[in-house]
Amino acid sequence: MLNVAVILGSTRPNRVSEPVGKWLYEKAKAVEGWQAELVDLRDWPLPFYQEPTSVMSKKGPYSVPIAEAWSKKIAGFDAFVIVTPEYNHGTSAVLKNALDYLYTEWNRKPAAFASYGSAGGARAVEQLRQTCGELQLADIPDALHIMRVSTLIEDGTFKPEDFHEKKTAAMFAQLDWWAKALKAAREAE
Repeated sequence: MLNVAVILGSTRPNRVSEPVGKWLYEKAKAVEGWQAELVDLRDWPLPFYQEPTSVMSKKGPYSVPIAEAWSKKIAGFDAFVIVTPEYNHGTSAVLKNALDYLYTEWNRKPAAFASYGSAGGARAVEQLRQTCGELQLADIPDALHIMRVSTLIEDGTFKPEDFHEKKTAAMFAQLDWWAKALKAAREAE
């Protein structure tokens, strides 16, 4: 069984990550062999990273209790679906901070992206791919870029088109392959 987190990368009111993320979460729950969980960054109000050492050389507990809990939460997952808005050609500060708080907990696990905003969130995903490389997260080539997202939300529910369904299926197939391969490799160490 693979533990897969669908991470909502926005905390603002009326956010789009919630309806898109809930739709992806329902899709992830239906994947055979996956145990999916919706991880909402609203539930993880991490302060900006303020530890006295780099996260890459961190030894010992965090000075902020919620960061210790965040570490344990993320360590338990085998793969991630990150739902991100695009703000000013990048991802949200809250998502970047949540990623930056940890290092080894992300290592050697795959991440897939669902994005929305200007250019379908492609520039946010481009930045996230660089961050993921540094965190040793294997970013999945297929991503779900949602154009005109506001026209696809009715009464707080994401109403996907056929393209979104097909793209998500391809993305999840890649994520599944990488998650299994990397989990096997981690367990063989």
